Amino acid sequence: MSITVTTWSLEQTSVDDLRPAAEPSGDLTIVRAEVPSPEFSRFLYTAVGGDIMWTDRLGMSYAEWEQALAKPGTETWVAYDRGTPAGYVELEAQPGGSVEIVYFGLIPAFRGRRIGGHLLSYGIRRAWDLAERWPELPATERVWLHTCSLDGEHAMDNYLRRGFKLFETKEEQAEEAVAPGPWPGAF
Repeated sequence: MSITVTTWSLEQTSVDDLRPAAEPSGDLTIVRAEVPSPEFSRFLYTAVGGDIMWTDRLGMSYAEWEQALAKPGTETWVAYDRGTPAGYVELEAQPGGSVEIVYFGLIPAFRGRRIGGHLLSYGIRRAWDLAERWPELPATERVWLHTCSLDGEHAMDNYLRRGFKLFETKEEQAEEAVAPGPWPGAF
């Protein structure tokens, strides 16, 4: 069955656009995964996106994952709730001082705990200061992302509250997909 999917592209064009969320209470830490690991990144991708139709990377080979993670200016920041991975944000530097938030989200069991706004705020800050860790890259002039009508129900609101502005909307027909997991009955 065919469905209509709306994709919204949003951006910040100044570090001053960021409106950070409050830090949640509790023992939450956010750490950069400095060693590119296809296994860990694929775990995060499927754990966060399994129930919201993230499928674009499922067919990637190990070598393709390695290549994607090894690009200069690609970083994965992981939120841990008392030592357990709760979600992540993946950044990717692009030509001309642009940084894309390629993936962002929480594992379903950690949604609704006020972690998402804080993790997104943290990831945006890391996008704006990316060149400090990658001196071969130009200074960040733009941070952008896209979300779609298949993403979590609070995704767009979170992006707008963090200071992103809409710059493009697209609609396209897609085949309705079956959520890939994490496993039957997990929720």
